[in-house]
Amino acid sequence: MQQKQFKTEVSDLLHLIIHSLYSHKEIFLRELVSNASDALDKLKYKRLTAGTSAENGVENSAEKNGSDDELKINISYTEGSNEAEKEAPWTLTISDNGIGMTESELEENLGTIAHSGTKAFLKSLTDAQKADSNLIGQFGVGFYSVFMVSDRVEVISRAYGSDKAFKWTSEGRDSYTIEEASKSGVGTDIVIYLNSDNTNFASRWRIEDLVKEYSNHIAYPIYLTYEENKYDDKYNVTGKETKTEQINSAEALWTRPKSELKEEDYNDFYKNSYSDTEKPLFYLHTKAEGTTEYTSLFFIPAKAPFDMYHSDYKSGVKLYVKRVYITDDDKELLPVYLRFVRGIIDSEDLPLNVSREILQQNRIMSSIRSASVKKLLSEFRKIAEQNPELYDKFIAEYNRPLKEGLYQDYANRDDLLELVRFRSTAVDGWTSLAAYKERMKADQKSIYYITGGSYEILKNSPLLSAYKERGIEVLLMTDDIDEFVSGSIGRYKETELKAVNRTDAIDDLMTDDEKKKAKEEGESVAKRFKDALGDRVKDVRVSARLRDVSAVIVADANDPTMQMQQLFRAMGQGGMEVKPILEVNAEDPFVKRICESNDDSFVKDAASVVLDSALLAQGIMPENPAEFASRLHALLG
Repeated sequence: MQQKQFKTEVSDLLHLIIHSLYSHKEIFLRELVSNASDALDKLKYKRLTAGTSAENGVENSAEKNGSDDELKINISYTEGSNEAEKEAPWTLTISDNGIGMTESELEENLGTIAHSGTKAFLKSLTDAQKADSNLIGQFGVGFYSVFMVSDRVEVISRAYGSDKAFKWTSEGRDSYTIEEASKSGVGTDIVIYLNSDNTNFASRWRIEDLVKEYSNHIAYPIYLTYEENKYDDKYNVTGKETKTEQINSAEALWTRPKSELKEEDYNDFYKNSYSDTEKPLFYLHTKAEGTTEYTSLFFIPAKAPFDMYHSDYKSGVKLYVKRVYITDDDKELLPVYLRFVRGIIDSEDLPLNVSREILQQNRIMSSIRSASVKKLLSEFRKIAEQNPELYDKFIAEYNRPLKEGLYQDYANRDDLLELVRFRSTAVDGWTSLAAYKERMKADQKSIYYITGGSYEILKNSPLLSAYKERGIEVLLMTDDIDEFVSGSIGRYKETELKAVNRTDAIDDLMTDDEKKKAKEEGESVAKRFKDALGDRVKDVRVSARLRDVSAVIVADANDPTMQMQQLFRAMGQGGMEVKPILEVNAEDPFVKRICESNDDSFVKDAASVVLDSALLAQGIMPENPAEFASRLHALLG
């Protein structure tokens, strides 16, 4: 037996792993299964390339190497006892019949953690975001996660082409031992002596759950060996029976050719993976080859995820590397506005940082993300063109997050402009900007829209009268974020978007003579209201577009609307307060009565009621509701 020192300060490294890198202890099982899968991959390659040739003087055959034909991983456990008089260890064993390791390979792979110098290595781990290589593969750190749950670990391995086996043992402190051992077949057995805090891992159900969660799609079968009670006819325990069952699917659905898969295969996979009782609206299965190789399988749920608008929403995309589950909690896999997408990305060569839990910001991930977004947006557009009924269902659930992309994702803004939909005064249901543009009148200068309120409020807005009279369509933007969205669009195919609830929109519809006449006739009316309202308004204008109401609230071209101001206040961002502009209808009987009255008290009360009523018509509560009610009651009396 040889006792050797680790070539780095493993105690510092283990402290870092336990307290900084791994947020969940069960990750160790994923790492060990992943390593076993790698060993099987290597042996499979050896078999394919070596044939029956001799290697290291030993005939290269399954019989000589003690390995059967089926490449597999086996997990077993023993239940111990923590009682002093019956103290027995709780163990967990992960075995594979893969490539195995020689004595020197055991020392190199498990005894040497960092090849590039301890200080530099530890520094790179504490700043994992800056790492730019596969640190797990390079330094073997994944294996050392096992010391989060163990007091001692034994690794017994027999290399392919060798008759000798060796055992590596360590308690994960500052040293390890290597000695010759006995092993009948090629491969590696890792025996974990669980510490008292983690004996729950020596459990059939715990192991099954973890394998299904993290390693269900490993390409090799994973078997679990366990003991089960035997019962007689009266259900009395008569002994123990050893059973071995496969606990993973051993097949990644997304790696199978699309020609072999049916729609029900995709639907069943989605329902089982995401615990959804409804089949998805649609799915997208893509395999990319070339410089970056990866497979993606995306699903669009029939109903929006319940946490879609929560700041702590859970990402719906799972990341795999060579069918090994890495994470489903990385919000960088797709942009935020596509957070409703469910599915997987399986990369063949994605570099990861040391914990496999935080993705590096690197060229490969950036390339996969960019290509995935373009594929999804392209599929959305294809469905919009070929299956409008299905697209309407999609829009009903996901129109709002798509709109977020207009001010989050400038690179794909043009594609998103073709995908978002709006309500309209001209058609029932949803319409696109492209369809609006096709319906524009020959002399129409702008795309007109109105924001601020529900569909019913906007549809009945008095601001629309002038546009309806002229046969001009107005988009009804009912989402709260439309205030931001409309500003971020600006123009669509060289046509400017204009809000009808701003002062400059009506100018497009009026001749110079109409503007001049409105100004001349309205000066005295505007002054009367300005004097009565004081600093409650920024300005008062006489309207040329109102018909059946006394007044409406509008905003200057560059001012935030009242709805946007409310939205910012709700987000805790004040400092944007701008007084409203009151646009009054000089032909309205009540307005005429106000202007003709000599009762200053009546004028002040009546003008205030006109302003507050205009606010209420847009779904905005007056500053002082009680005062509004009192003034209204006095006027009615």
